[in-house]
Amino acid sequence: MKAALRIVLATLVVIVISGRGSEGADMRVQSVEAQQQREAVLERARRMEAQALQEAEQSRQRILSDRKALTLALEQLQTEMEALAAENRRLEKEQSELQLRERDLQEKIASRQSEVGELSGLIRATAEDIDALLDMSPQSAFRPERAEVLKPVIEQRAFPGMADVERMTDLLLEEIRLSGEVRLQPGKIVDRNGVATEADVLVVGNFTAAYRTPEETGFLLYSEPSRRLFALSRLPSSAQVSKIEAYMNGHSIDVPVDISRGAALRQLTHRLSLLEQVSRGGPIVWPILGIGALALLIVVERTAYLLRRNLNAEKFMYRLCEHASRQEWNICMEMCDRHSGKSVPRVMLAALQCRRMERQELENVLQEAILNEIPRLERFLSTLGMLAAIAPLLGLLGTVTGMINTFQAITYFGTGDPKTMSGGISEALVTTMLGLTVAIPILLAHTLLARKVDNIIAQMEEKAVSFVNTVMQSVSVQ
Repeated sequence: MKAALRIVLATLVVIVISGRGSEGADMRVQSVEAQQQREAVLERARRMEAQALQEAEQSRQRILSDRKALTLALEQLQTEMEALAAENRRLEKEQSELQLRERDLQEKIASRQSEVGELSGLIRATAEDIDALLDMSPQSAFRPERAEVLKPVIEQRAFPGMADVERMTDLLLEEIRLSGEVRLQPGKIVDRNGVATEADVLVVGNFTAAYRTPEETGFLLYSEPSRRLFALSRLPSSAQVSKIEAYMNGHSIDVPVDISRGAALRQLTHRLSLLEQVSRGGPIVWPILGIGALALLIVVERTAYLLRRNLNAEKFMYRLCEHASRQEWNICMEMCDRHSGKSVPRVMLAALQCRRMERQELENVLQEAILNEIPRLERFLSTLGMLAAIAPLLGLLGTVTGMINTFQAITYFGTGDPKTMSGGISEALVTTMLGLTVAIPILLAHTLLARKVDNIIAQMEEKAVSFVNTVMQSVSVQ
């Protein structure tokens, strides 16, 4: 409507302006025309106003219709929003409940996983222990494949189940049964030449295994890496061989058993004989052995010499003094001649030959005779003492040379391989041991022989004084 008024006013303004511009026209014509124009403009304005009113009413009706629709839509949206809010609250409550339930389930899952993991770890640890037990068991030499069932459990290829536990139990029970059995059965072994051969194998539990072939009988050692039985590199003694064969043949109930499960048998293989030990001592060993041999000859010679000079001096001097007191000098001379190889009779013979001398002179003669006997008695004793002193010194020299060789090996090869140092250390220890082994008996023999010689000398001096007294008494009586 406001737009129609603006159009009417604009038309009137145009008419006024156009009327003022036509001063020479007829006022009446102009007025009629103006009236007609006004009426036309007004008519057009009324039509436009009516149209505008109609359009406005339509717009109003349309707006009212749209407002109602919008109101309904808004009410519907509010209803939906309230429903969604209620649904949201329900879902939030359900979510909270589900979160609590999820937390409880996670805790239960974690607890079960911990229990399952602990159980699985225990089963795998038990499988590893059983596998180690089977590795160390000599029974695996006859069934090396029996531990294969444990590998999937140990290597964690699959989750261990009851079937795996049952197999582990069967293996353990079988091992317990076999470890308590003593049986003789054919089997394959590796002989002392490193060749695989068939033999009769005697298994005494898990302690000892022995074998018998047409050529020999001996003990077996079990090798864990290869799970095979190897013949001991050194055969047992004949007595042990006889016991093993008698037991295998059923003639005896006794059999040698190594309760250390092979440790004692391994020591037998490394035990060296005296000659093998001596050969490891180096060049210093031979002078030490030479000293020992020379000392042995001296000890044998001195022992034989002193045994030949041995005499019951008490009995001899009793009889000699008895004849001397009766001045039976010929009998005394004969007695001394019969025992001329002995020290005491030789000294007494010198005294009998000079019995008419004065006491002082006779004592000098006896002292001279005793001094004459002493070098024969003490012969080689100083040499024996010297050998007893030299033997440990040579052993010490061998120790020094052996340590020098050891340090040279360390200089060239380092300390990574003990075998490079074993030669020098063996030389050092063997020479020391051998030097002491030779020196101690020599020193003991020297002491015993020297004590024997001292006793003989003291005996000669004592009997000489006794004989002088007897001779002097007999001469004074005469």
